[in-house]
Amino acid sequence: MGELIVLQEPPESRHGRRPADRSIAELLRLGVFIADKPQGPSSHQVSAWVRDLLGLPRAGHAGTLDPRVTGVLPIALADATRAVDAMLEGDKEYVGVLQLHQDVDEARVRGMMERFRGEVYQTPPLRSAVKRERRSRWIYELDPLEFDGRLALFRARCESGTYIRTLCNDIGEALGVGGHMLDLRRTRTATFPEADAHSLLDLKDAHVAWKEEDDEAPLRRVLQPMENLLRHLPQVVVKDTAVDAICHGSNLAVPGVAKLSPGIRRGNLVAVVSLKGEGVSLATAMLTSDEIVIAKSGIAADTKRVLMEPGTYPKLWK
Repeated sequence: MGELIVLQEPPESRHGRRPADRSIAELLRLGVFIADKPQGPSSHQVSAWVRDLLGLPRAGHAGTLDPRVTGVLPIALADATRAVDAMLEGDKEYVGVLQLHQDVDEARVRGMMERFRGEVYQTPPLRSAVKRERRSRWIYELDPLEFDGRLALFRARCESGTYIRTLCNDIGEALGVGGHMLDLRRTRTATFPEADAHSLLDLKDAHVAWKEEDDEAPLRRVLQPMENLLRHLPQVVVKDTAVDAICHGSNLAVPGVAKLSPGIRRGNLVAVVSLKGEGVSLATAMLTSDEIVIAKSGIAADTKRVLMEPGTYPKLWK
């Protein structure tokens, strides 16, 4: 998140553990696997396979992909599923193929795609997992890459929750010829690029190497700490004295803040982290960064989701 504003530099923390220093057992409880989802299974099936392969009580994916769609699918492991909601704030990138139902001049298609940049209104498709209500979404970038007859290869960067299948249908309708999504691959989710994604076979091989040969290295290559799910959010770093209170559901008071990202606005979803970079909670900012810097008291953030197990840090609050 770049440079943080330092309110006060606390002494080095004597508690907790940096995410990079976690044992494999801790990483399996507080880790993320970035799956390169294959065509065929649902996102739920891929999550279930990861859960069963690693012998975990649960796993949860961030950002559902249709069975026919491939690409970047973050899967949170065990207790890391608490952080999945953070992904709702991250944007996504796709590369797809639009098939038009009649011949259309390339220049017209380019011009129409340009008109679909910005705020669009969509009704989720019939087979979607959400209620079919008209809603707005933002298309930040929509670039045609190549044309071949009625096929248009494109790249899209959009708000989370945007339906690319619906976008293709709408572009076809706006051109007056009809169209549909022929193929789609997600190339980035929030801060996770395509290069971070691994196949399920990679995960299986890494798990076997750890179990049968006591070799941790392959598993460490394919798993990431839970905190990487929070990288795109503004951060509020808290003192050790505030951690356990937040883990018990308390809101974050201004005196507990050590550092924070600039530009935080009221209502923003923020990542509350320890001095060692551990995820403590997801919270809603109650004050702006500037207000927190000058305030002596008050509530800085309203705790929405506790990420850390209570008791990880000692009770240093009254």
